[in-house]
Amino acid sequence: MPYQAPVREYQFIFDQIVPLAPVVANECFSEATQDLTDAVLNECGKMCEEVMAPLQRPGDMHPAKLENGVVRTSPGFADGYAAIAEGGWVGISASPTHGGMGLPLALNTAMHDMMCGACISLNLCPLLSQGQIEALEHHATEELQNLYLPKLISGEWTGTMNLTEPQAGSDVGALTSKAELQADGTYKISGQKIFITWGEHDVAENICHLVLARLPDGKSGPKGISLFLVPKFIPNADGSLGVRNDLRCVSLEHKLGIHGSPTAVMEFSGATGWLVGQEHNGMACMFTMMNNARLAVGMQGVGVAEGAYQHALAYAMDRKQGRAMIADGTGAIIDHADVRRMLAQMKSEIFAARAIGVACAVAIDMTKATGDADWRARAALLTPITKSFGSDTGVAVADLGVQIHGGMGFVEETAAAQYLRDVRITPIYEGTNGIQAMDLVARKMMDGGAAAFALMDEMVTLASASSSKLAVAVLASIVELRSTTEWLLTQELNDRFAGAVAYQKAFARVLGGYFHLVAAMSGKGKRVRMATIYINSLLPEYMALCAQARSGAGDLYALELDDFAA
Repeated sequence: MPYQAPVREYQFIFDQIVPLAPVVANECFSEATQDLTDAVLNECGKMCEEVMAPLQRPGDMHPAKLENGVVRTSPGFADGYAAIAEGGWVGISASPTHGGMGLPLALNTAMHDMMCGACISLNLCPLLSQGQIEALEHHATEELQNLYLPKLISGEWTGTMNLTEPQAGSDVGALTSKAELQADGTYKISGQKIFITWGEHDVAENICHLVLARLPDGKSGPKGISLFLVPKFIPNADGSLGVRNDLRCVSLEHKLGIHGSPTAVMEFSGATGWLVGQEHNGMACMFTMMNNARLAVGMQGVGVAEGAYQHALAYAMDRKQGRAMIADGTGAIIDHADVRRMLAQMKSEIFAARAIGVACAVAIDMTKATGDADWRARAALLTPITKSFGSDTGVAVADLGVQIHGGMGFVEETAAAQYLRDVRITPIYEGTNGIQAMDLVARKMMDGGAAAFALMDEMVTLASASSSKLAVAVLASIVELRSTTEWLLTQELNDRFAGAVAYQKAFARVLGGYFHLVAAMSGKGKRVRMATIYINSLLPEYMALCAQARSGAGDLYALELDDFAA
């Protein structure tokens, strides 16, 4: 069946699960009325279904190619990107000062979910531009903002992040790219960056790179890094394109998935750049966009999971195999208990991950609107959980999609495997999920667990309002999560790290159970039935995960190096 954007699902979540009303009640988001929100969701859904979804397979089968120094994108991608830009979707959350809509990040989050379900490879282009827009809005000079932001927000130009280098990987502080101040106040940037998403392409007239590099007096490590804006074409004062800058794409990565997204190796050879923010403060500037990018990556996982689920559901409804298992069945494999188990798990996991992502986005919106420290702490706490659980859900759901197809899932013509190949990157980039987990149990617990306990208290208050078996189960999971959190706070850092991934998964499991309980309390039959599946069948995993989280590092370091040998 064709991709159907989850518009009604978002309307339900914004209305009853993670209400958008408190966000809209603030003056800065007051224009996001119910009518406008519905119009945005419906128009975005329509574009995803009619424009982007038809590009999903061509992008996989006809990847972007580097030919004579020029990257040729997949068939139809240029027109697809033009539709995104012309629709104003790049600037949906950007400041109206430079042409943006100024709408809540929660709506932007819904947009990325739907776009990724339709065609993640194409969605990555505007997503990176949005991250750059945010960084420039916060840290660039007024002159740079006036020159670049209108072009980026309109989609005429696109943006990238240039962090990773071959020898550095996740250790960004080990970069070797250099920057040298020039007499005119510009900088010469030299170095090589890898894994640069949409680093070179033919869908827009200019590409603006945010590049991390070190000045001659910069300290070693992350605290000595600065951030620079380095355009492919140096713009004139009126915004028209000037001379070609000294940078180039030297190759494209040959990847497991997201073939339609050109992932470039970029070479900067004394390219002209402009400082963004203060010297030696580049990591702080970059994290402005990286934190929201982590939310976006979590929603990439949710979006691809939605596409994989719809693909698998259509197959399960159509495929006839075996004898009839129920008297009033369809004769298709959806009648089989194990297939129903997989489909139910897929759908309930998607809802849980989507709700967690929206809760994170709303917390970020409320932070922006109010400046409240509690909202800031809530957003910080939910960011690594959203990124990791959303991306893990994407991989798990896409994997089940292949399984439901059986042997045909292993055959590329069914397109089931593409979802798994495409989404597999999401637990890796923007900080691996292991890094997210370590961040959760370390930096995010520097408040003594205050933000985590405050969230648990809210969940207890709502769950206690119900005497249902579902509520009792959710309350029990919160008690165990609290106990595990208290234990972690008494441990040395490496003992926390040893169980960090398990703790992060346990936290997400409990949050998922809570949001399903909220949905069930709406009284709608299908919500109750799906909540029952999640809370009875998936939530109990929290017990094993909490036990693993409390295991400490001792057993791991008792292993000798020879124990790892084949």
